[in-house]
Amino acid sequence: MDPIAAPSPKPPSPGTLRLGCALWSFKGWIGSFYPPDTKPAQMLELYAARLTAVEGNSMFYTMPSTETLQRWAAQLPEGFAFCPKLSRELSHRGLLSPALLAVDHVLDDLQPLARRAGPIFAQLPPSYGPDRLDDLERFLTGWSHGRWPLQLEVRHPGWFDKPHHEALTALLRLLRVGRVSLDTRPIYECDDDPQVHSARRKPRVPLVAEPTTSVVLVRYIGHPVPDHNQPYLLEWAERIDGWLRRGLDVLFFAHCPMEERSPELARRLHTLLSQRGAPVEPLPWDSVLDERPQLDLFS
Repeated sequence: MDPIAAPSPKPPSPGTLRLGCALWSFKGWIGSFYPPDTKPAQMLELYAARLTAVEGNSMFYTMPSTETLQRWAAQLPEGFAFCPKLSRELSHRGLLSPALLAVDHVLDDLQPLARRAGPIFAQLPPSYGPDRLDDLERFLTGWSHGRWPLQLEVRHPGWFDKPHHEALTALLRLLRVGRVSLDTRPIYECDDDPQVHSARRKPRVPLVAEPTTSVVLVRYIGHPVPDHNQPYLLEWAERIDGWLRRGLDVLFFAHCPMEERSPELARRLHTLLSQRGAPVEPLPWDSVLDERPQLDLFS
């Protein structure tokens, strides 16, 4: 009798892609990304009818009131991911572990957004280096992971050196903390300086695209000239397609020194993923019919 063949392992269910920008309230998008005559109070709802995630970048500077958070939550649809950015008062004031009690209060304050929340991401300053690994471990160990998942972005060059990179990766995997993939190559691997008028320049750090959790958060800093982004976005489309097929969830945030271009960067990535047959849902933007045709910066 022939032996019974073992069943083939079932492939994982595809992960979910969420696309967005760093903000939603930007007047320069009126008339292109937003309809003409859009009012500031309408922007979040209109944004969520086009894209599927947003960085809560403004929270890095000021914590909104409970009433504001409740109003935002009411404007967001099911499946939208709002990713708050940890306040600089907690992430940029030296050691992190003494801030754990204050972090718990912040998580309490953010509860109105909980049902529409993606992970919180903490951006550490360039001054916070590997010599503070013990403090970082205490902070990450004390984080309330069950209440709110965390993603970490490091900027000190030492974190990208092999021994410190390996130590950080092992720590993040152990404690189930994501490592933000920050891609600034498009604005540095070019002949011009697209940040020449930027008040806050992005750091030139190596790209690290090694998931440490089942959720991957990517911050892509695009060049204002659309064609310059094409090879990078093609690379990201291939990588993200592979992650999704492995069952990883991906949050991709498009930034640009010319903020007017950011939404189209996100849309272009979605187009490339769709063209290669990646397991992605249609973008809500494509079903918006009650406005004039969008300005296609990539045509």
